[in-house]
Amino acid sequence: MSERPAAGERAVIVQLDFGRDDIPEQLEEVRLLAESAGATLCGEVYGRRQSPDAATFAGKGKVQEVAAELAAHDADLVIFNHELSPAQQRNLERTLQCRVIDRTSLILDIFAQRAQSAEGKLQVELAQLDHLATRLVRGWTHLERQKGGIGLRGPGETQLETDRRLLGIRVKLLKERLAKVERQRGVQRKARARGDVLNVSLVGYTNAGKSTLFNALTHAGVYAANQLFATLDTTSRKLWLPEVGNIVISDTVGFIRDLPHSLVAAFHATLEATAQADLLLHVVDSASPSRDDQIAEVNKVLLEIGAQDVPQILVLNKLDLTGLPPAAERDEYGRIQRVRVSARTGEGLPLLRETLTESALEKARTTRHRQSTDESPPTPDTVLDSGSSL
Repeated sequence: MSERPAAGERAVIVQLDFGRDDIPEQLEEVRLLAESAGATLCGEVYGRRQSPDAATFAGKGKVQEVAAELAAHDADLVIFNHELSPAQQRNLERTLQCRVIDRTSLILDIFAQRAQSAEGKLQVELAQLDHLATRLVRGWTHLERQKGGIGLRGPGETQLETDRRLLGIRVKLLKERLAKVERQRGVQRKARARGDVLNVSLVGYTNAGKSTLFNALTHAGVYAANQLFATLDTTSRKLWLPEVGNIVISDTVGFIRDLPHSLVAAFHATLEATAQADLLLHVVDSASPSRDDQIAEVNKVLLEIGAQDVPQILVLNKLDLTGLPPAAERDEYGRIQRVRVSARTGEGLPLLRETLTESALEKARTTRHRQSTDESPPTPDTVLDSGSSL
């Protein structure tokens, strides 16, 4: 399992620059991640490198700097805003004499704390075990010895081999349970697809304001906070639009830069609902200086889950922080492409409802056309052919 920072655990952050120009944004993001996990930040270490050090990622001098920061603040946890190999993590812990976790472990820990539904907990555990498996295979050399394991091992099986086997059994069980959930979701989606109800999914970078917008539109009362990954479990609600009736809107997990692949794989059943939606409302924190990079990161994950072809409307949220007025921008075909809103104040929400109404009417027209085509009377040739076959 991931190594969970205890509430208020004192942590030092390590951020290295390998030539990217968004280091301030990366630092701010890892601070939010650490705080979301419950850590108390007491120090930061950063520097520039051409490439990671094979043994300790940061290099001998920088590791000494981290050790000094730990001692100065009496900290007991180091968080690297990078992905560490099992050997690098082990070497760092041996040198620093404290726990060291990387970005992937930190994100997995937040997911473990936030998962509420049985499905969400299964998905997080599967992702954690996937991450742990790499540590078992390549990192845990101290387990490569025979230990007493009554009733667990066959002749000559080492502790490491036992751990791998038991982990494999648990992963297989989790995958079977999630496959069952995925089949149930598939049946529900097919039932919805047969109707003419518009299905909308909110997607976006974590902390872009998706849940606040979801609550503002549907009055659902789902948990919304200025935290990363405040929402993990997908929530769907009906939204009444006077001209079209009900549509269905779903609030989904937020995405983030370098989202662990194990999480994307584990949350496949949940994310597949996004790929099956009629429309994606891509919620963007328009006040963030990294908004263009965040849009690109979200689109990268949408491509990974097969949702790149679902029609998408950008919802530029938090206009109350930018000072810009509400607005809707259309493309050359007259379709709305962007809507500027503030989920917190409600500005621009009427424009967003109009946008959803247009999309619902378009789907209704498409559905009626398809049904009329399917139910059109057979041509004389068709009648003749069917009659001659009797």
